[in-house]
Amino acid sequence: MKRILKKASLLLVGVAILSSCKKEFLETKPTSAVSEEIVFETAAGGQVALDGTYRSMYTSLTDHGNFGQKSYEIVSDLLGNDIVVHAQGYGWFNSDYQYTSISTATASSRSDRVWYYYYRTINNANIIIKRIDEASGTQTQKDYIKGQALALRAYSYFYLINFFQQTYKGNESKPGVPLYLEPTRDGKPRGTVQQVYTQIIADLKAAETLLTGKTRIHKSHINVNTVQGIMARVALQMEDWPTARDYARKARGTIAPMSTATFTSGFNAIGNTEWLWGLEVNVEQATIYASYFSHMDNTASGYAGLGSFKKITKALYDQIPTGDVRKDVIKAPGSTIYPGVPDYAFIKFRKPTAATWNGDYLLMRAGEMYLIEAEACARIGGAEETASLSALNTLVKARYPAYNFVGTGTALLNEILLQRRIELFGEGFAYNDIKRLKQGLNRPTGTDNHGGPRSSGGTNFDPTVYVLPDGSPKFLMRIPQAELNNNKSLTPADQNP
Repeated sequence: MKRILKKASLLLVGVAILSSCKKEFLETKPTSAVSEEIVFETAAGGQVALDGTYRSMYTSLTDHGNFGQKSYEIVSDLLGNDIVVHAQGYGWFNSDYQYTSISTATASSRSDRVWYYYYRTINNANIIIKRIDEASGTQTQKDYIKGQALALRAYSYFYLINFFQQTYKGNESKPGVPLYLEPTRDGKPRGTVQQVYTQIIADLKAAETLLTGKTRIHKSHINVNTVQGIMARVALQMEDWPTARDYARKARGTIAPMSTATFTSGFNAIGNTEWLWGLEVNVEQATIYASYFSHMDNTASGYAGLGSFKKITKALYDQIPTGDVRKDVIKAPGSTIYPGVPDYAFIKFRKPTAATWNGDYLLMRAGEMYLIEAEACARIGGAEETASLSALNTLVKARYPAYNFVGTGTALLNEILLQRRIELFGEGFAYNDIKRLKQGLNRPTGTDNHGGPRSSGGTNFDPTVYVLPDGSPKFLMRIPQAELNNNKSLTPADQNP
């Protein structure tokens, strides 16, 4: 099973009908590709197509800053308050940190690449959803494949709607993104935020039904717990607290937080018992410099280690108590560990060995679900605060044995949000959290913070943008100009402000 995804890596070309309206993205039958009809003759062929879609989630698409899902999670955190860029280095992701690449609509901008990536995944999913019922094979096989395709479609729309519009609550009637539910060459108008979320929920419920009772073939695949975890995330963004609570509990089940030893081992192995979903990256499929660990492993010879070190702000570091393992995965000021790595650089994400780049990619873990459950229960309030405290303390005690929070009300909620920032630091949640909490961007400044002097000498890279009010149009990615040019259902007025 370890190499299950390898066989599908080239087949994706033949089954992808990309839904961006750029002409070059609409080629449906390249001469070197296998036709859809042949691929979907059997459920086994459909599984290979699905595995190819998963493979595309960690493929280097255009350059060394564009390597699938994890590249956009890096973007999310760099748009937030808590990650500092040490120096310019080779420049990758710096324009995201400075809020410039998301504000342009050119072919090389982050906005364009995000649009292309998620719509590519959506259209792959649409092809699978449309074709799999016709394939020969057992109903169990076909349900397993279709359920995952539905979940991938929902997952992709969730990222699109949040990158291209403000958060759900209070913005339900605003323009969202075009909704495609089948493979097509015809461009669609922007659906409303509500319409997009309605489809996301419908897809996830259908996926949950299809995947219930199905045995997962590989941890890179979505199973029913993964679907429930995605639903918990979506409900949290929608401020549907009971659903967020219930689905977070379903998703994590009886999974306990990982041990402290595992927490410090580098966040690089799909076998981690706390991981609900991850992508296994084999040596032959590793994208080397165009990879997550190249940009996030501050101890390696990738782009991070070559100058673009990623660091935690001193402001957040100082709120982590001594004895908390989550402080141990940050280089303490004056520490001699990892010579050449600057103070406050995180060592949370490390590739397994110096010689290879085959670290696995984390997409979801139980720790996140404990935090969603804790927050949802706290917001419901009343008797639910007991459950909130239980979820919070269970998670944080596993990181810091002396921890025992007993507060209620606003104090409890603030503590959960602080622990969320500490626990999920660097895992891709900052941007959505800033928008859903409606707190705006407020990057701490001064020594060892954003753009400030370093206590060890020199000055951190200047992000240029330090404060943004809640609801600022600067939070929104721009619809690619090529999409506006070629999609006849859109006009220049559809562009984000």
